[in-house]
Order: sequence, then structure tokens, then C-alpha cells
Amino acid sequence: MAVGLLKDIIVELPKNTRLLGLDLGTKTIGLAVSDPAYTVATPLGTLKRTKFTKDLQYLEKIVKDYEVGGFVIGLPLNTDGSEGPRCQSVRDFALELKNYPDVVGKIPWIAFWDERFSTSAAIDSLADLYLKRRKAKEKGVVDKLAAQNILQGACEFIRAALI
Repeated sequence: MAVGLLKDIIVELPKNTRLLGLDLGTKTIGLAVSDPAYTVATPLGTLKRTKFTKDLQYLEKIVKDYEVGGFVIGLPLNTDGSEGPRCQSVRDFALELKNYPDVVGKIPWIAFWDERFSTSAAIDSLADLYLKRRKAKEKGVVDKLAAQNILQGACEFIRAALI
């Protein structure tokens, strides 16, 4: 199984399959899915986190329903590019996935993508729609749009690398 920064594992990218973008928060996980050509990322929703195994069951359903072949997980780097405690939490989540081969066996590829400004970008896009941050947070809109921003950035990188 390939797990690492997208730029380091792009050669092992699964072909002709969708990618699932994850914006991991402490309380929620924002979700987005790509098309098989890695052109467009579409927000799916927000998962309220409970126990890891229950969260994993939900992800397993999405993997099956959308025929997902890989994960792109936002890596919350500090603004200077260094890694803080949240990065380790994200890496631990990805490594924990290996302990669940029923799901991970179908996901041979987990890439990390810099998500430094994904939430800010999501909030800015909502401002154009006249939604306030608090109301958007209540509806889980920010998290799924952050996941979309993460996945869209990764898809654009992938398409540029494949040309």
C-alpha cells in the first residue's frame, strides 16, 4: 500500500478510478469525490465523527458506492510549511486504516495533500453566497467544501503531472 505525500507516490496512482477527499477534523470529516479522470472534485457531505470503527463503516459505504480507488487526505501544515500535532493525528488516521483490510484492501493508495488554506477558501466561497461562518458550520457546509478544495487541488496536480 502506498501512503505518503502526493508528489512522492503519484507514480502509484490508481488509474481510472475515483478518489475520495477527506478533510479530517476533530469533530467532523468533510468528504468529496473526484471523477475517474481526476478533473472535478464534488463535495459529498460531512461525517460527524464518533468511534473510528463507525466512521470507517461510513467510509466503506462511500468507497463501495462510488468505486473509490484512493484517498486524498488534507495535511494541515503550519503556514510556514512545518508539521504540527494535527499533522501527526492525520498521519495516524491514515496508518490506522491499514488495520482494517476489509476497507483498505480496496484502497491501495492514500495520499496527503497540503490543506493550509482549504477551510479559508471554503469560507470565502460561502461569503459570495451571503452565508455566515456560524450558520455554514452548523450545516457542515464548510467541511465538505474544504474537502472539495483539498481534492480539487490534488486533481489539478495529478492532471498536470500526467501531461
